[in-house]
Amino acid sequence: MPTISHDESMAQVFREDPAYALDLLNSILEDGEPAELLIALRQMTKAFGGVQAVAESSGLNATQLYRTLSADGNPALSTLTAILKTMGLRLAVTPVKAA
Repeated sequence: MPTISHDESMAQVFREDPAYALDLLNSILEDGEPAELLIALRQMTKAFGGVQAVAESSGLNATQLYRTLSADGNPALSTLTAILKTMGLRLAVTPVKAA
């Protein structure tokens, strides 16, 4: 049985269940670490055809996108919104829930 990487496995899950990807991103944005967001975005990028395809669709430079999604990446808001728009998503502001 061939093995696949965790990132490939998650990309497959995201392709098969886009609602899960949406829930995961929202959960990470609610209480996660920025590094977790980059991991999820890397995995989602695979689900959307890879870095080259997402770069072309979003109008971003592929090399810049590789760097942005790396473990040391720090995406600018414009880059993040371009990536999400390519995936049919957008950032939204909601009130913080009272503790």
